[in-house]
Amino acid sequence: MLYFDTAGAVSTAFVSVMLSKVGRFLYRPLFLMPENENPAFCIGNVHRKGRSADMRFAGTERRDFMSKISVSNLTFCYEGGFENIFEQVSFYIDTDWKLGFIGRNGKGKTTFLNLLLGKYEYSGSIQSSAAFDYFPYQIGKERLAACMSDFLYELAPDCEEWRVIMEMEKMKMDAELLYRPFGTLSHGERTRVMLAILFSRENYFLLIDEPTNHLDQASREIVKEYLSRKKGFLLVSHDRDLLDACVDHILVLNRVSIEVQKGNFSSWWENKERKDAFQTAENEKHRKEIGKLKKAAGRARDWADYNESTKIGYDPIREHDRGNGTRPYIGAKTKKMQSRVRQIEERIGREIEEKEGLLQDIETPADLKVMPAKHHKDILVRAEKYNLGYGDRYLLRDFDFTLQQGERVLLRGANGCGKSSLIRAILRANGPAGTAERAEDIAEVTGEPRRPETDVMAAVEELPGTAALRESGVLRTASGLRISYIDQDTSFLRGSLSGYCEKEELDESLFKAVLRQLDLERTRLDGLMEEFSEGQKKKVLIAASLLRQAHLYIWDEPLNYIDVFSRIQIEDLLLRYQPTMLFVEHDVRFQEKIATRVVEFR
Repeated sequence: MLYFDTAGAVSTAFVSVMLSKVGRFLYRPLFLMPENENPAFCIGNVHRKGRSADMRFAGTERRDFMSKISVSNLTFCYEGGFENIFEQVSFYIDTDWKLGFIGRNGKGKTTFLNLLLGKYEYSGSIQSSAAFDYFPYQIGKERLAACMSDFLYELAPDCEEWRVIMEMEKMKMDAELLYRPFGTLSHGERTRVMLAILFSRENYFLLIDEPTNHLDQASREIVKEYLSRKKGFLLVSHDRDLLDACVDHILVLNRVSIEVQKGNFSSWWENKERKDAFQTAENEKHRKEIGKLKKAAGRARDWADYNESTKIGYDPIREHDRGNGTRPYIGAKTKKMQSRVRQIEERIGREIEEKEGLLQDIETPADLKVMPAKHHKDILVRAEKYNLGYGDRYLLRDFDFTLQQGERVLLRGANGCGKSSLIRAILRANGPAGTAERAEDIAEVTGEPRRPETDVMAAVEELPGTAALRESGVLRTASGLRISYIDQDTSFLRGSLSGYCEKEELDESLFKAVLRQLDLERTRLDGLMEEFSEGQKKKVLIAASLLRQAHLYIWDEPLNYIDVFSRIQIEDLLLRYQPTMLFVEHDVRFQEKIATRVVEFR
């Protein structure tokens, strides 16, 4: 297995760590750097499961063991589970690295963090001279009235307050936020204060899990700039822009291997594409060779079978030149050909065994489909002198807006500026979206909260923050407009997928097929949604939206917790089918590829 850097030469920056695994992670060989080997050109020796070996990273000098986090023969399975999540896993990471950690949803990233934190019992060993801290720190609803200063010594009992204030200044935050009730802080403020507290501690290796979820673009930029100046952390993130800016090593949970590479996300992705192209070409050669060997084996087997049959029975007319004396010769020749057949079949087996894992790590996402419907009107949504707010506070004033068929409009602005509130107002204005045509083409409101007239409207009415909504002006949606909606909230997903399909009137077989295309494991299809990871829950909502034929797709932060590979898969889908969309999403790469127009909220 060859790996290339961006110049096309064999990379000195990384080594692929192939690990033995079973179940969901059927990890295989471990690639090693032999001692005294030139690191500029080394592929490594393959050690099968059960053999011990010492691992070095290409292009790095051995440092004192105490600067490493060493994982040795790690094996873990959840209580009551039937499959090991990790089995005999051995590798190390440097505590000075700025390590990005990526992989498919539900493959074990958060589980590995919890193992480092000592939350689960496991076999094997995890050794480190550094202690671990975890972000985000969970604060229950019953404690929202407390100030962050009250949590200071709970989060970091050994740090001094002045250090926290210094870190907050680096985060462009006023120290006053420490003394405000936690519940009054925005998502961005909570994230930045927690990171400032945790980074104020010394000799801690920080485990950061999805820090930019639910953050607006401005907050993401601040967090990105701050982390780019730090070191000694492991960052779980699917934000490609954040990974490019903040990390100097990438740890990847592939399908059947763990890969460690020096560089950021883009350099790893470029190397991966080259590796995948190389392995695909090698696999095609392998298939052709196997085909030739099978034909040769078939011809030899047919010849041997025919001649074996001639040893019994004798036709003097058809076989006048054969006597009893030729039978030993025929038998010996047949035995030789049968031996040749066995040799060819053994070679085929070796070839297959050698190449069987060739394509297992290649991400080949299935082509998703969406069913956009054509509406008879060009303008699907119109707002004229529209005002939107809660109580006496207005989020939008004299807002004018049109959404034309064929557009993919991005709503962009700070958290709390009214993006999601506008989306909910459009859902309210459209009535029972996707179920029946409205009696009138125009929905006009005059300041009083609407009252639901159907069960669908009631569901929209119950969305957080919607009951106190006040509107004035005109908000219009086209008659008969069918909307497919993805909410940013997933907390309501409970029960089985079958029950969800029945409730949402979805074809269960098609729904589960889409989930499999989004790489949801088969074992999860019969499980309970409350046991899903956040990324897996978001895939449930995406799959449901894709199955609904609609004129307009409204997606509110659809990519929160969604893995990198699925993000790219969804991008390809939207560019291929080009549905009409109104969406909120803070992933910069997604914005650049998908949006045809941006509406800025101030």
